[in-house]
Amino acid sequence: MTDDLRDTLDHVGDRFNLGEYEIDAYLAVLEHGELTASDIADRTDIPQPRVYDTVRSLSDRGLVELRESRPMKIVAVDPDDAFGDLRSSFTEMVDELEARYTAPTRETEAVSLVKSRSTILRYLEEIIAGAEYELAVSLTPGLLRRFRDDLAEKVAEGVSVELLVTPASKAPDPDEFDYLEVSTIARARRGITTPVLAVADGEYSVYATQDALRDDRERYGVIFNRSALGFLVSGFFGTVLWTTAETLATNGSERPFPRRYASIRRAVKDIREFADKEFYATVEGRDIETGEPVTVRGRVVDLAFEDTEEVASLVVETASGRVEIGGRVAALEDVEGQEIVIGRDEPPAL
Repeated sequence: MTDDLRDTLDHVGDRFNLGEYEIDAYLAVLEHGELTASDIADRTDIPQPRVYDTVRSLSDRGLVELRESRPMKIVAVDPDDAFGDLRSSFTEMVDELEARYTAPTRETEAVSLVKSRSTILRYLEEIIAGAEYELAVSLTPGLLRRFRDDLAEKVAEGVSVELLVTPASKAPDPDEFDYLEVSTIARARRGITTPVLAVADGEYSVYATQDALRDDRERYGVIFNRSALGFLVSGFFGTVLWTTAETLATNGSERPFPRRYASIRRAVKDIREFADKEFYATVEGRDIETGEPVTVRGRVVDLAFEDTEEVASLVVETASGRVEIGGRVAALEDVEGQEIVIGRDEPPAL
């Protein structure tokens, strides 16, 4: 690699390696032209003690100016001045990098550890886009804004979307934000300890700390790439996070049947909303004793569910008798349900 190209990469990397706090602060200052640290804390999700470090980082990159007054003022730098020196070199840098690029042979890993904010965001985007029938997401308000259009597209496609927004104190007001545009049901959870995660169809998932998307103190994410282990993230979401959150909006009863599920908990919860209705199920899974794949079809005749979501199962009346369906790694039921379709008049097609 030439020295010029290395220097350009160092320069671009330093300029654009911004965390979520830095991005939020920079956009707020750009919009208003000049703000104090208190103004920035009021207009963003950045805790007051972190504002000064954040704006000094922006100043070091030449994106804002700090005026040492009482209180200190953070002044926007014209983007043309801030980024003008990159324009001429950026295209040349990309051309030279393309010339050096050799496409790798990609092997899909069942589980991957990633340590880049941009990579975590890319996986979040891919998982949301890849959901075919069921999506569970835990997002900060900033990430909700970022992925709003993607989530709305999934809802429009008929995907069941469970949305958790954290911290609850920063969640958009339901009177001002249309949660049902981006989710089937939305809840908010207190605190900044809640992780960011997404699970598509019970398999493809990503888990990351909020810090991983804000700064470099604990920047990591775990990816379950089309792996059966994805149910671990889904189970954690359903039993630990979802049950300790407050509902913001819901319209689950308005979705048409048949409905397709990766999680038996979601299937059972939906059936319980229609206590006086008759339902039929088609379930693909495996016999818990032999491990052999099985398909179960019939009328749903019983349910088991606890509000903690630690227990969820259903009983299907088949031509050969009753079969009890559990979730992933079921041990007490007859069948581990891996894909569940619930219909109204007859066992639905898979």
